Amino acid sequence: MEKIKVLLADDHTLVLEGLSLLLEKEADLLIVAKTTTAEEAISLTTELLPDVVILDVSMPVVGGIEAARQIKIFCPRTAIIILTAYNYASYISASLEAGVAGYLLKNSPINKLTDAIRMVYAGEAVFSFQSASQIVHQLVVNATKTGQKSVILSPRELEILKLAGGGLTNREIAEEFVISERTVQTHMVNTFKKLKVGSRTEAVLYALKENWLALDDIFKVTEHED
Repeated sequence: MEKIKVLLADDHTLVLEGLSLLLEKEADLLIVAKTTTAEEAISLTTELLPDVVILDVSMPVVGGIEAARQIKIFCPRTAIIILTAYNYASYISASLEAGVAGYLLKNSPINKLTDAIRMVYAGEAVFSFQSASQIVHQLVVNATKTGQKSVILSPRELEILKLAGGGLTNREIAEEFVISERTVQTHMVNTFKKLKVGSRTEAVLYALKENWLALDDIFKVTEHED
């Protein structure tokens, strides 16, 4: 079994060690590193190339969101989950802009975290765009063109991206188009490679900013319930 490589970063040693012990019990997860500083998290990520990085939002010197931003520059395919005690809209907005694939509260049960790790590893998002519609809208309104080369997605890739932005899982998308889940994953991986991103969150934001998708396309999809 190929294991999901996970890096943990939290400045509270007890939290860090506790998370590590709990996650190590999962047969498909492998803790490749743990650190109490964001600076070391950035360095270790570029060195070890984990599949998923879990960052505490509040760390001294460099915070989790800034660390996420730097990690995505050097390791765009690495998925990042922000783990925090704060459910602030400003934090969620900044996390989305930084390319974070998920935002999870520390009072969540451990199975929610393990599920989140598997979801972001598969290219899915932990939070849906509907629950943060105003935040996403503001991000798109404020977005500026970056002068990137033109990227062309196929019609099916765009259709899948639309449903992904609506919060549907790969399995639900497969059922919608009557195709295999593996085919959906292949389309998503191809999309990520074309856009040079590491998660569906980033891919959908990219598509919104480039006007390939409209906000109405995303928000009219039935909200996916946890």
